[in-house]
Amino acid sequence: MFTMKLRKVTVAAATVLALTGTATACSNDKGSDEGKITVGIKYDQPGMGQKTPGGDYAGFDVDVATYIAEQLGYKKGDITFKETKTPDRENALKNGDVKFIVGTYSITPERDAQVDFAGPYFLAHQDLLVRSDSDVNKGTDLNGKTLCSVSGSTSAQNVQKKIAPKAQLREYNTYSECVSGLSSGAVDAMTTDDSILAGYAAQKQNKGKFKLLGLKLSNENYGVGVKSGDKATKDKINKAIEKMVSSGAWEKAVKANLGPADYDNEPAPKIGEIKK
Repeated sequence: MFTMKLRKVTVAAATVLALTGTATACSNDKGSDEGKITVGIKYDQPGMGQKTPGGDYAGFDVDVATYIAEQLGYKKGDITFKETKTPDRENALKNGDVKFIVGTYSITPERDAQVDFAGPYFLAHQDLLVRSDSDVNKGTDLNGKTLCSVSGSTSAQNVQKKIAPKAQLREYNTYSECVSGLSSGAVDAMTTDDSILAGYAAQKQNKGKFKLLGLKLSNENYGVGVKSGDKATKDKINKAIEKMVSSGAWEKAVKANLGPADYDNEPAPKIGEIKK
């Protein structure tokens, strides 16, 4: 009888352990598992999010992502950065491929319907980048001149609509190609978010070559993307952002990554404050 009772207890205990293990496995997604976390960033935006030729990761967004992950309890060695290109971001969060995304991810109603956003943690604006010796000093000076943006972007059309209807548009596949065209004189200006433009201008090889005009053609509220319904992670990230700002680490990261371009950044926005 004693043996029978022992067998029943052992079987019951094993069943409980199995169920516990199953529940634990189900509660984790691929974005965070077994003390590791995968974070989405951009790989091709100098000053914001870039994978360097040496395989390191650098930029303001990388610094923000690292700070948040550490506040969530992960060490630097536990963080894996995954490239999340603009068209792939929502699916990466839905599928659990990443736990959160920090990658010049502007909060819009369309995106907010698919994922949740912590923040915003940064306010950028659409602007123009020109050569330092350029006679283009305001948007209207672009009439009759060549404006570069990437294929599929609405930034150049926005410039035409608002300030320079006679600007000649030229589209390249990447911002790096626009920068090369601007440097060589093939184009007279390029346009996108000022944070991205400042990142290129701040690169060592571009120091002193370019200037931002500071036109503030739009408000781009950068948020940290999380899976829809993941309120717990969103709340923790908001607290991490607030701590990064109050500790001075936020301002330090901005100056370190974008300061060389003489970028006049906006103060850190308040959590939940979206500027239209």
